[in-house]
Amino acid sequence: MRSDQASYHVGVDIGGTFTDCVVVDEKGQLVAAKSPSTPPHFGQGMLAAMALAAQSLKLDFASFCQRIAVLTHGTTVGTNALIQRRGAKLGLITTKGHEDAIHIMRGSRGVSSRNLNQVVHFPESRKPLPIVSKRMIRGVSERVDCFGEVVVPLNLVQTREAIESLLAQGAESIAICLLWSFKNPAHEQQIAAMVRGLAPDCFVTCSVDLAPKWGEYERLTATALNAYIGPVTARYLSDLDRQLRDSGYRQALQITQCGGGSISVARAIQAPLLTLDSGPVSGVTGSQFLGQLIGTPNMITTDMGGTSFDVGIIHQGQPAFSFTANVAQYEYFIPKVDIQAIGSGGGSMASVDRKARTLRVGPESAGAEPGPACYGKGNLLATVTDADVVLGYIDPDNFLGGRIRLDKSKSIAAVDAVAQELGLSLMQAAAGIAKIAEFKMADIIRKTTVEKGLDPRDFVLFAFGGAGPVHAAVFARELGVRHVVIPLNRIASTWCAFGAATADILHIHEQVDIQASPFEPRRVRQSILQLMKKADKQMQADGIAAKRRRYQCSVDMRHRGQINEVEVPWPIVLPEHVKSLSAITSATIDLLVNAFYQRYESIYGKGSSYRDARLEMVSFRVRAMADTQRPDLPRAKPAGKSPVKSALTGKRPVYFDEAGQCIETPVYNGANLKTANQLFGPCIVETTDTTIVVRPDQRLKVDAWGNFELHFDASQSLPAPGNQARLRV
Repeated sequence: MRSDQASYHVGVDIGGTFTDCVVVDEKGQLVAAKSPSTPPHFGQGMLAAMALAAQSLKLDFASFCQRIAVLTHGTTVGTNALIQRRGAKLGLITTKGHEDAIHIMRGSRGVSSRNLNQVVHFPESRKPLPIVSKRMIRGVSERVDCFGEVVVPLNLVQTREAIESLLAQGAESIAICLLWSFKNPAHEQQIAAMVRGLAPDCFVTCSVDLAPKWGEYERLTATALNAYIGPVTARYLSDLDRQLRDSGYRQALQITQCGGGSISVARAIQAPLLTLDSGPVSGVTGSQFLGQLIGTPNMITTDMGGTSFDVGIIHQGQPAFSFTANVAQYEYFIPKVDIQAIGSGGGSMASVDRKARTLRVGPESAGAEPGPACYGKGNLLATVTDADVVLGYIDPDNFLGGRIRLDKSKSIAAVDAVAQELGLSLMQAAAGIAKIAEFKMADIIRKTTVEKGLDPRDFVLFAFGGAGPVHAAVFARELGVRHVVIPLNRIASTWCAFGAATADILHIHEQVDIQASPFEPRRVRQSILQLMKKADKQMQADGIAAKRRRYQCSVDMRHRGQINEVEVPWPIVLPEHVKSLSAITSATIDLLVNAFYQRYESIYGKGSSYRDARLEMVSFRVRAMADTQRPDLPRAKPAGKSPVKSALTGKRPVYFDEAGQCIETPVYNGANLKTANQLFGPCIVETTDTTIVVRPDQRLKVDAWGNFELHFDASQSLPAPGNQARLRV
């Protein structure tokens, strides 16, 4: 079928427990599907989720694939390869004398991202297992200085010997990172050409193609990590692309990336490091789109799945960004949407510290296999999901719309084991497990916002993921947030997949070029021009028409003598034609400088800047984008405050810790709730893939787009329906 006949935008996100698929048609109608993830063969879970979506559309799989206009996929293959240490056998070539940089790390900072137990018990802290052994590292004679001048030519004989030695030892992938190569990439390019000539099938990563920035260790780490996960990611994506084409999909497969958009499958194969954390980032992307639609510029995004809890910030309509990432204690350079994550999901396991007689929850997770105790797959330890079943939040007979039946007796047994050790009742233990998880979530949100100078009370909290709407009411209240949005009704549990389906094509290009004030417009123009030419070349390779391309430029600036920079967006819209940057004049640079002062003081406080001090431009950045056709989500007409009778499906006892007892609680079918309907807590709202727990002091409202809104003002509204019978525990 021709592309102009295609009618679906599809997003697929693979999580640690479930694989989600969201389909958006030309009228903005949504279909969601969820299937268990299938490690290590994740492609099977993706195709299974897509098949379920096709079934919901009453299409066979081939017809469905033929009607897809854009398929965007978020993959965790690279992340899993790192966590499980199943990457390629890696060789590293660097400048002679600097072979140990990746092992030295940043000295004591080599244990950054360590868990709380390692912080408290410092002797337990240790550097991570190396991703490349010392015997697989080779130094070669060469040297480029900080101005890009060749001081010592590349020793070609030595280089060839290094490559042949690594290949002889079984290297499947080779990382190349030389000193100051980002100022002159010639030596790295020579080495890469020699590797490809000697071993055409060997995966090669050059630092200049991935992280052209100063910071030897972080740049080297990025290069090594990319090469480590490259072969396994390349095999997965190549096989998946082939399977989809065999099934009838004819468009270019897009892969979500950590910068907040998507890249071509070819670019993802070259730079798989860009795919790390792309799943949670897609949740931020979807929230940004919905926030623009409903007029909410400040959002805290929270994604609670089976394994982790991920937090993002959108301030004044733009996601918070970071340019240094961390995985398994390795710090590396990559431009990405700032996501903070903790091991606190539905599968997080509860345990008792017998010495301190205290309850711990996470970060260890039961994952998809064996999963929580109630899955009946052999795990006997209590998880957050088991606590939710015991408390009555989750109906074991209606989990995932009844597709999976949970064994409540196994949840009770697992939670009771915790209760016995602590001398608590069953309900107290279950509530304790839930509360610890919820307070950990509140803590990471508080840390994420306050450290950026932001007050969480000024934000709307978006709660999504399979488990997020169950617990959002508690951690939002703990933060002082008064407004929670569970996005698009039944889509909430598959929100990251929706974000993938709405992601724009995005390539981010960076270059270090330190310039001190007073700034020269000619030199500034040249720096941006070089990046825009790179961006244009990449967009051309992706087949993006020139009229679809747009650019956003920014500069990392600082007071001279400081070591930390502030990203400042370019204050004017630059011409889209890369050969014409005459708009960059002394006047526009003055605007940029003033924007830096405003940005600096918004972060560090009024008066923190010193306007008579000299400034420096450090890094230049160009974001090259092409818009994806966004779904035109329909608005529904108000249907009245009272839901239809069919929305109420029954009642069940639910334990609320704030009441200290079980309450016979109304249960509603979320699919039958309409725009302007209101419910007063306590009550439970069930959708196909998630459950919303409305606490006794809260009110739920359905807005025009089908979002569920939680408000903390139930006491000021109409009285709750009926007298609830209270059952003492």
